[in-house]
Amino acid sequence: AASDVYKRQAYEIANMGVGYVPENRDIFPGLTTRQNLTLGLKPGQKDGAGRWSMQAMFDMFENLDRRADVEASVLSGGEQQMLAFGRAMIARPELILMDEPSLGLAPKVVAEIFDTIKRLNQEDGTAILLVEQNAGVAFSVADYGYIMESGQIVMEGDVAKLRGDKDIQSFYLGMGEEGGARQSFRDVKHYKRRKRWLS
Repeated sequence: AASDVYKRQAYEIANMGVGYVPENRDIFPGLTTRQNLTLGLKPGQKDGAGRWSMQAMFDMFENLDRRADVEASVLSGGEQQMLAFGRAMIARPELILMDEPSLGLAPKVVAEIFDTIKRLNQEDGTAILLVEQNAGVAFSVADYGYIMESGQIVMEGDVAKLRGDKDIQSFYLGMGEEGGARQSFRDVKHYKRRKRWLS
């Protein structure tokens, strides 16, 4: 519950089994890829075997394996995102919070990252709370979604239900309305959408 982590220190939250992949990656640029992954381990946790080991991270993200001993500052944006994801995963969290993982990345890299998110959830049962503006990629991996406007939840439900909603299709998925004309965010003020969705 939210009250369980409120006002707790970051290390306490991590020890409760919560991993975090921040917006803009926030890797340690002066450290190597391997050292960044090592920092993801909890205090006293040793590099393990299987899907959560350092080698498993290198197997999952082949680019990181090739660049294991170079400074993280020279990695591409996509490689840095993979590193941040691997750093969160190596601590074996039960829940991973991901903030805008597609931000500033090429579509091919976004597809790779989201494929990994889906596999992690389906194969390991790790819960993932994803904040993402790209509704199309978010819906490709999510089971349940919340639509927010100005910090307020205006709609929620199973992704299949949200995907079928005409407003979601028009405003977030670019599918247009009757006649095929795409509705633009700029054409409808936020408060009008919010009022309609909350009524």
